[in-house]
Amino acid sequence: PELSTAMECRVLSIQSHVVRGYVGNKSASFPLQVLGFEVDSINSVQFSNHTGYSHWKGQVLTADELHVLYEGIKLNNVHHYDYVLTGYTRDTSFLEMVVDIVQELKRANPNLVYVCDPVLGDHGSMYVPQNLYPVYKNKVVPVADIITPNQFEAELLTGKNISTEKDAVEVMDLLHAMGPDTVVITSSDLPSRLGDRFLVSLGSQRHVRPDGSRTTQRVRIEVPKVDAVFVGTGDLFAAMLLAWTHHYPNDLKTACEKTFSVMHHVIQRTISYAHELAGPGRRPSPPQLELRMVQSKADIEDPAIVTEATVIS
Repeated sequence: PELSTAMECRVLSIQSHVVRGYVGNKSASFPLQVLGFEVDSINSVQFSNHTGYSHWKGQVLTADELHVLYEGIKLNNVHHYDYVLTGYTRDTSFLEMVVDIVQELKRANPNLVYVCDPVLGDHGSMYVPQNLYPVYKNKVVPVADIITPNQFEAELLTGKNISTEKDAVEVMDLLHAMGPDTVVITSSDLPSRLGDRFLVSLGSQRHVRPDGSRTTQRVRIEVPKVDAVFVGTGDLFAAMLLAWTHHYPNDLKTACEKTFSVMHHVIQRTISYAHELAGPGRRPSPPQLELRMVQSKADIEDPAIVTEATVIS
């Protein structure tokens, strides 16, 4: 019964695509479809595999090619969406075209929700070209409704460092002021109350009450650390946050608990399988660490809650 409200929902997902493995559109589409969403995918890149492998081949979609695909959808009058979902891109003109498309879709449906993972970098360094930063800050974030930066990206977008939970709350408030009503800082360097084997994530959601006044719910989530590098987890996270905020639009605590619990189950299943393949004492390789998405179908549909969120204000 919980999933029935998603049945009429249509998502436009503009993300990378890989032939082998789960990244971008493949990380987002399958779980959203399992939860009852209709997903239309545009591949921003089409690669043989993700770039964590020794080799990869493929093509990158240009802004003009994106425009052509969108025009085709529009000519058939099937450009009616409830959500837009975007992730990694390396090209400013492509990103600006995404913004144009989002704005046009929002004019057609003012209730459209744009979920953006503002992929800029991590651990103090950027892994996209520097010229993407002002486009994200000045054009993308202002039209986004839900954003999922990590700590580095949140600091970069606001110009404020995070050393305490209070700093993180201030950064999330600054991001709200830029546009998005929902902000989740997916990972941070803040110390966890549960010890150094846990990561701290934080979320904040603004609501407008019927009388016009504003209220904000903020949550802290402590997530177990995993000693492995996964690719595609950010794409899965943004897709699951889209799904669970759809089902719990005014309850960020529950939406985060569902989202982080799905992540936990998928990652645990992936790491167990990878260690089994690698053998005792050997580090798993990128192919062995591909997300076990299909095998996690039941957890995606109805995740056992293993990660509890604490309301901090």
